[in-house]
Amino acid sequence: MASAARRGRNEPAAQPAPIIVKKVVEAAHGAHHGGAWKIAYADFVTAMMAFFLLLWILGATDEDQRRGLADYFTPTLIEYKQNSAGSDGILGGDSIVAADNYPHRAGQTGSRAITIPRDATGGVREGEAPRSVDREQFGRLRAELMQRIDNDPQLRGLRAHISFTESEEGLRIDLMDEADFSMFRVGTAQLLPEARRLVQEVARAIGGVPNQVVVRGHTDSLPYSAGQTMNNWMLSTARAESTRETLQASGVPVDRIARIEGVADRQPFVPNDRYDPRNRRISVTLAWRDGTGERRGPPPSGPPPGGSPGLRGN
Repeated sequence: MASAARRGRNEPAAQPAPIIVKKVVEAAHGAHHGGAWKIAYADFVTAMMAFFLLLWILGATDEDQRRGLADYFTPTLIEYKQNSAGSDGILGGDSIVAADNYPHRAGQTGSRAITIPRDATGGVREGEAPRSVDREQFGRLRAELMQRIDNDPQLRGLRAHISFTESEEGLRIDLMDEADFSMFRVGTAQLLPEARRLVQEVARAIGGVPNQVVVRGHTDSLPYSAGQTMNNWMLSTARAESTRETLQASGVPVDRIARIEGVADRQPFVPNDRYDPRNRRISVTLAWRDGTGERRGPPPSGPPPGGSPGLRGN
């Protein structure tokens, strides 16, 4: 008020103070506050969930169920439907009575677009046992057989002539010759008394498991002398048959014998020395029960050795 009094009447009034407007523009937030990474993470989690769901389906279903799922999700389903009976649209199908061409029609074994691997069985089928069960039984069988041999004074010395090997086919029990011990009479399929006792003990041990049995005869690479009618193929087969007879007579049912084979010297126990006496042996194999114990690859083949002069060590 005092300042107004000092101003003369002819003086103009004081100008109003200017109004200053300050505009503050906030800087954009950093990239980590955006939503792009969340979308990418959600896609990753969804993909992982689908992947583990697929693994669960493969492990929890059998072959027929997987084939049905494959037919359901096959990308060719719509094309099949469009070119067969029941198609959508005008003149889309042949007629209402035409045979359909759906991938899941009755009598069709599966979709042409998706192939189910032979070994992708999706768990254990009915009547089959996983390898863990067989492996546990094989361990008990081995301990029982060796205990039987240790308890028999006449067989105790043959402990070193038995070998156990787990293979893709199953548990293989090899009964081998040595330099001072032979399973058979030289050049024949006649089991010697101690060897027969050993095969009988094997029969009693394997009689407690239901696995199929494969018997193979093996020889070393020593050829027969020229002019003889016998050869290593015939000898190994005859020895496998002789062992099969002893196993069956000792309690192994005939329906458990899957096959007998004579492989001559084509599967040596000691590959580096084809003349090693341990190559002369009988192998008794207990096959896996999970359906994977089938023989892989072609059977041993080749011309039977014979006609060359040499000593007979078989």
